[in-house]
Amino acid sequence: MLLAVGASLQANGKSFFPIYDEANSSAWQGIDYDGDPWVFNVSRPYFVTAGLQNRHLSLWASHGRYYYADRDVWKWQRPNLFCTNEDLFTQTIVVPYLIPMLQNAGAIVFTPRERDWQRNEIVIDNDDAVKSVYYFEKEAGKRWKKCDSLGFANRYRLKDGENPFRMGTVRQAKATKRKKTSQVSYQPCFKEAGKYAVYVSYQSLPKSVSDARYIVYHKGEATEFSVNQRMGGGTWVYLGTFDFDKGCNEFNRVVCTNKASRRGVVTTDAVRFGGGMGNIERGGYTSGLPRCLEGARYYAQWAGAPYKVYGGRKGENDYADDINTRSLMTNWLGGGSVYMPAKNGKHVPIELSLALHSDAGYNKDGKSTFGSLAICTTDYNDGMLNSGISRFTSKDFARALRDNLVTDLTAQFGEFGKRYLWDRNYSETRLPEVPSAILEMLSHQNFPDMRIAQDPLGKFYIARSIYKTILRFVNSNHGTRYVVQPLAPQNFSVTQNQGVALLSWTAQLDKTEPSARPTSYIIYKAEGQGGFDNGTIVNTTRCQMQLEPGKLYHFKVAAVNAGGESFTTETLSVLYNPAASKSVLIVNNFHRLASPQVVDDEEKQGFDLNQDPGVSYGLTAGWSGKQQVFDRSRMGNETSFGLGFSGNEMIGKFVAGNDFNYVQAHATSIAASGKYNISSCSSEVIASGRVQMKNYQAVDLINGLERHDGYTHAFFKSFTPALQNSIRQYASQGGRILISGSYTGSDMQTEEEQAFLSDILKLSYEPTGSTAITRDINPEDSTVTERDSIVYTSPNVKGLGLQFSYYNELNAQHYAATHPEILKPVGNYAFTAMQYDTGTSAAVAYKSSTYRSFVMGFPLECIINERTRTSVLLGILKFLTD
Repeated sequence: MLLAVGASLQANGKSFFPIYDEANSSAWQGIDYDGDPWVFNVSRPYFVTAGLQNRHLSLWASHGRYYYADRDVWKWQRPNLFCTNEDLFTQTIVVPYLIPMLQNAGAIVFTPRERDWQRNEIVIDNDDAVKSVYYFEKEAGKRWKKCDSLGFANRYRLKDGENPFRMGTVRQAKATKRKKTSQVSYQPCFKEAGKYAVYVSYQSLPKSVSDARYIVYHKGEATEFSVNQRMGGGTWVYLGTFDFDKGCNEFNRVVCTNKASRRGVVTTDAVRFGGGMGNIERGGYTSGLPRCLEGARYYAQWAGAPYKVYGGRKGENDYADDINTRSLMTNWLGGGSVYMPAKNGKHVPIELSLALHSDAGYNKDGKSTFGSLAICTTDYNDGMLNSGISRFTSKDFARALRDNLVTDLTAQFGEFGKRYLWDRNYSETRLPEVPSAILEMLSHQNFPDMRIAQDPLGKFYIARSIYKTILRFVNSNHGTRYVVQPLAPQNFSVTQNQGVALLSWTAQLDKTEPSARPTSYIIYKAEGQGGFDNGTIVNTTRCQMQLEPGKLYHFKVAAVNAGGESFTTETLSVLYNPAASKSVLIVNNFHRLASPQVVDDEEKQGFDLNQDPGVSYGLTAGWSGKQQVFDRSRMGNETSFGLGFSGNEMIGKFVAGNDFNYVQAHATSIAASGKYNISSCSSEVIASGRVQMKNYQAVDLINGLERHDGYTHAFFKSFTPALQNSIRQYASQGGRILISGSYTGSDMQTEEEQAFLSDILKLSYEPTGSTAITRDINPEDSTVTERDSIVYTSPNVKGLGLQFSYYNELNAQHYAATHPEILKPVGNYAFTAMQYDTGTSAAVAYKSSTYRSFVMGFPLECIINERTRTSVLLGILKFLTD
């Protein structure tokens, strides 16, 4: 049964969620903000009722690239260790994990560093010299006119002290409740398809409305936001991050309307798409890096902050200014709100400030974790915050952050170090006018800490612990109840029968959080090449849907409760083709997330990027370069001779990881033939027998970079015993199977596993072979040029009458198969079906009267050219099914 979109998850005033009551204190002493939030997603199909709904938080990842005036250079604030540095590393926890968790709980999150890992940036403004197509005003009764306030104008590069939000003009119109609205359309031309953060800007006037409506069109879908323009004017206001198509069209744009629920005015200024490159000149030149890698000092200037917020040292000490900017920007936005009533500012009701760092320090045994440290400042301003509440609230917050993180990481990884609770004079805890803390999450100098921290699952657990502490702390201080958001569903499948799709999944329970039980689910749907919609709520773990013939559908699912929304499942696809006589089942077995290869013995410690660069959760911006010193005897030395010392060759480069959407890529290629029905599922569903491969004429198994590496916290395997049994049974039933991935041979080394390879897949693995190419990069060269955005590929592969390349080097577009395998045919009827340009075997095909198989030594989805990838996949299916 579907709930109405937008319906509250409460009925008759009674919540149907289990809720914890932690209302044992109310530090805010009745102070609370009960107005419209700064930003609200109107299209979200549920309401958070026991999370962080309408709470405004400020938090940031530590440091960032800064200008060192004494030597006229841009540099990091911390050293390169274990393939990263603190400036890069901490944001790999904050950006992809912590901020989304808080937003899924209903919070509005401000961060004084650029959050978008996107090199491209497009700004559309009413002051642009060329407005046609890109900027367009439409009037319906209420005219757009020039506002008296100054606004944004794009100068592309800014010198110290220049404010882009005082260089241009702003447009305004009277608000209306009518259906017909006056609109301003901001339509960029995207050079590349991809994910882009969307920021809007406006000016706050005495008659500004509290619910101005914006519509973001992303790949044809529309998501509507309500923005409270009575606060936060004259800066960039983050709406969300969306998928956009390449090019310029009305299906990828932002529209500001003059619709509102009450009288007043709506203002609109520039709209920004993408994080972009740093554009603040210091010493006559910019950093040359993406803005997200720079310190807060430079983002603050781009965001229109006054010079006193980021330039207190008058341009002579950017290091000190950057530290202070993070807190001062929080105060600038929050001044004038109920939480900072005695301070001038933008009236945004920010009620909490958190700085997330990693620390130096190590244990000489090289085996135990160094642990977590938390900091607060109570002895300042007579122990009071701006609102009049005690600074000891910050001490409670700091203690909870440290204690909960230690408890949560110990539960997952074994004993984790518990360090100090410092009550000292630090800028990031002294300056904020609201409860604040610094959390030194772990030591970036201690390898046992970094083994956890470089594991994507470790990042997830760190972020979830911090999110839960914030959830409890905020609700406790307001005397309200809370529920922990659930974990993502699992065992997902989408199968079809005669035009009816059956979506099925199971709940993933959090054994450590009894309240984190899902009560509903959101199904997100995309059609063809379009974007995902805003979701539909269902109450069960099964759902049927009528399919339109010939239309390819894609789905992903998230769990929901009163505390918010989980992360989503992998993306699965389905197609009903009435003319098709054959059905293909696509199985996703690529779930792996991992740090780079761990080296840890009596003599060496570290991460070996050459051996295995690991698999991040989506895109990552966290690598500085390859580790160069592995000698454990040099532990604690922060020079170029010290343990963990790493290069600079990857600075400024984003690296693609596991996007969990490769079923969609395969399905798109298969659908192009018009010959097959398509169903899909996660490999766990096959192993458990919930979906039977025997019901399909062909199976496409996606192995990607799946393997058991021996060091990752979670267990991953190219072929688990259960999956082997399922494939063996399918072969005995005359099955036809395609398998592609990087570790088919090397991950199957026991006698039983090698028997499976030879007896069922008809291949053997040649462990000495590889076609990977290592680029000759000078690790001391930290200069970032346009060349760094080039995709480096492997040599050509020949097969099926085609010649093609695949992603073999780390890049931002797609995960790379850095270690393709040589697979050799075994026995009669098996043969080499593809060759690397070295002449070695890249794929083994088997065709007999009983069953057929086609196994590739690299992932099929890594083929770069989409048309070629489609031709290869369809050629293989023809071999399997004809």
